[in-house]
Amino acid sequence: MLADTTKADQKLSDVKEAIKKQKSSIVQFNKDRVALEKKLKADDIAIGNAAKAINATRVELKTTKQKIAELEKRKISLIAQKQHQEELLAQQLRAAYSTGHHDYIKLLLNQENPAKVQRTVTYYNYLNAAKIRKIEQFQAILSALLEVTTEHQEKVASLRKLKEQQNVQKLALQHSKKQQTKTLALLGKELLSSKQQLTKLETEEYDLVAALKQLESLVIAQYNLTGLSKLKKKLRWPVKGNLVRSFGSQKQGYLTWKGVLMTAPLGRQVQTIHNGTVLFADWLKGYGLVTVVDHGDGYMSLYGHNQTLLKNVGDQVETGEPIALIGQSGGQNRPSLYFEIRYRGKAVNPKLWCKR
Repeated sequence: MLADTTKADQKLSDVKEAIKKQKSSIVQFNKDRVALEKKLKADDIAIGNAAKAINATRVELKTTKQKIAELEKRKISLIAQKQHQEELLAQQLRAAYSTGHHDYIKLLLNQENPAKVQRTVTYYNYLNAAKIRKIEQFQAILSALLEVTTEHQEKVASLRKLKEQQNVQKLALQHSKKQQTKTLALLGKELLSSKQQLTKLETEEYDLVAALKQLESLVIAQYNLTGLSKLKKKLRWPVKGNLVRSFGSQKQGYLTWKGVLMTAPLGRQVQTIHNGTVLFADWLKGYGLVTVVDHGDGYMSLYGHNQTLLKNVGDQVETGEPIALIGQSGGQNRPSLYFEIRYRGKAVNPKLWCKR
């Protein structure tokens, strides 16, 4: 009997020790996962900053190239005008030479007829005025040509610097992407049970709803924003891509998708579905880099998992205006966009508003 009691006590002690180790393991697991999620946020933001810089440089490069092309056309035109003015001045010089080697005073003194003298004076005044105008025009063309040539050289130098800057930015983006890939791989190793996954998604969804409620309280009614109530089946989807998760379909356990998930090429532009004001532009756990646009009358649209955000809080955006670039922030394993429409805080089916 004593032996049985000893065995039972030992077994109980072993179970307690196992529970203690399990609890310690869970605590460490949670700590590791929180650290990895913080790292993922840092990676996502670094990628967003690099991608935004590359996008801005790309726009500046395009503008600079257009300016260089315009300056080259202007330069060609001015060179042609310069050659034309040179020919006209040469003609004037030849005309003056053909009148003889007499100077102006001699020609006046040799005229006996007063009418002839007047004609000579008029003729010389005309020639001098014409000559001065041509010289002034020639000087103006030379000045414009010098200015255009200088600006052209500056723009070419600026273009070279922009290309060098873009190469540096691309290297930074590649480095950040490698870091993100490593972090995602480590998160992938930390396999969650169905219950843990459900808890994680519940927390992320709760945080999103809480953030949107807070944003609603900050919305100031704007008379130029009329909402989306009259725009059902009239709006374009925010990106051209494939719909891989539909509104209302099962997400995990009892949770369902409150929006849609669309896949599209990395870096493709995400466009706002309607005009509005940017209420939120930041990173959210589970959704990555997110932009929320207020359309007025209680309507909002949300765009998540972006590579970078092109607009800031308070910016006014027009229908179809690029507001972000497709990415895989927030832990996505492929480039995609999470898209929601909400009315007075409640998620509604985007298919009722957006047409294929």
